[in-house]
Amino acid sequence: MTSAVQSPYSNEQITAWLRGLLTIAWADGNFDPEEQQLITSLTKDELAPSLEWDSLEVIEPEELATVLGKGTSVAENFVRTAVMVAIANGTYSPKEDRVMQQLCEALEQPKDILESLRHTLDDEGQVSAPTAPALDALCPLRDWLDGLEIQDPRVARFLCKMIPSQCPFERDITLFGRKIVHIPPLCKINPLYEQLVGLRFRALSYLADECGEDISPYT
Repeated sequence: MTSAVQSPYSNEQITAWLRGLLTIAWADGNFDPEEQQLITSLTKDELAPSLEWDSLEVIEPEELATVLGKGTSVAENFVRTAVMVAIANGTYSPKEDRVMQQLCEALEQPKDILESLRHTLDDEGQVSAPTAPALDALCPLRDWLDGLEIQDPRVARFLCKMIPSQCPFERDITLFGRKIVHIPPLCKINPLYEQLVGLRFRALSYLADECGEDISPYT
């Protein structure tokens, strides 16, 4: 899939950008080999088919910083999308946090970004229903995330695929006929759910209005 829109980013930057997002998505080890292959195929064949790469692999922080720059607007926008990907499934694990910290340090991005995000974690690294102090602490992070501008169709497509199109239904997990845990709707526990929805909407609008693409596959 190609677009006539002129991206402000080079192919090298977009390759590094997508590898960085996948590095975050795979950080907690919850993707089995089949899922990893699915995302790899999706990214290479559908989202960025014009890019020339031998394999889609995780990227080291310094390599990412070399391509995107340190303290640049490109690096800042990457970190915004990385935060969204990290919390898109309703969890922000300690492993994801370690990777995010390494990337932020390499890209010379403010450390208070992650400090705010850590307010969403419980003792086991799961996103829990936020308390009032946590919600207050997240206000600067929300404002910062809302500042993300969608400027490249390849990144927009990736975000449309990675962010769920609707809030997952609540459900009970049962074992041997007994309920062992109740999972509430993602929108009830993810304190950045509105930012995720807003980002996905902006990505869809960008693809439809700016790029003239058919967005029905993402809806």
